[in-house]
Amino acid sequence: MNIGVVFPQTEIGGDVDTVRAYALGVERLGYSHVLAYDHVVGADPAVHLGWSGPYDLDNTFHEPLVLFGFLAALTSLELVTGVIILPQRQTVLVAKQAAEVDLLSKGRLRLGIGLGWNAVEYEALGRSFSDRGRRSEEQVALLRRLWTEESVTHEGASERVTGAGLAPLPIQRPIPIWFGARSEPALRRVGRLADGWFPMAAPGPDLDQARGIVEEAARGAGRDVASLGMEGRVSWTDAGAAQAASQVEQWRQAGATHLSINTMGAGLKAVDDHLGALEAAASAVGLRAG
Repeated sequence: MNIGVVFPQTEIGGDVDTVRAYALGVERLGYSHVLAYDHVVGADPAVHLGWSGPYDLDNTFHEPLVLFGFLAALTSLELVTGVIILPQRQTVLVAKQAAEVDLLSKGRLRLGIGLGWNAVEYEALGRSFSDRGRRSEEQVALLRRLWTEESVTHEGASERVTGAGLAPLPIQRPIPIWFGARSEPALRRVGRLADGWFPMAAPGPDLDQARGIVEEAARGAGRDVASLGMEGRVSWTDAGAAQAASQVEQWRQAGATHLSINTMGAGLKAVDDHLGALEAAASAVGLRAG
């Protein structure tokens, strides 16, 4: 099981030296990948009265694909979006940006996608919120064509490309696409379309139920269930390294191929605090420092 980290978007701030120190520290501790959440704009609670979303305009978010262009030159970590909100973005532009990151990182991009929850953000980006699930399926098919074909012609319900292609193409053809999924329709999309998935449930009955839906959809689409990756997530708490190690083992027993340790939201403010927690976790799960 590959063990990585969640980039602490809301706490790391905008200083480039801090971002560099974090990435180099994570690699030195022996982690395999860095996963970054995505939000383009935050809502203003003074305008959107009664706002209850987990993030607003005061929360820092680095744009993942631009960030990964920077990290590609610094480290050998796998770079994972967890997740890019695909339906609020232009498909061809995502294809181009992802291909560039894959080139700069020599094939180390894993593109996690999801539907998101923030209608304010969809409006600001000029995209429809209500049909985002349906549109995402067409987007995924188009992404894969753009990454593997020199010239693409596509005319679908939401996307149109006429005799156009990316140059240069990415190293991975196609780049792996992983889905974030919670609802039953989203889980069925995982089984039919994804290379891997990010469950929204911890090991136990809820995860078993979700995985059953994914595997049923995969078999129905004639796919090999064993080929689907699964990435778990463990959040750092005051209980410390022993609890984190226990949860990592639960994910291992559940069959996860990947896992990320999340220190965001744990009350750790300085980058050294995040790296200190990750060092304790790395030691507890037996990672070998580089």
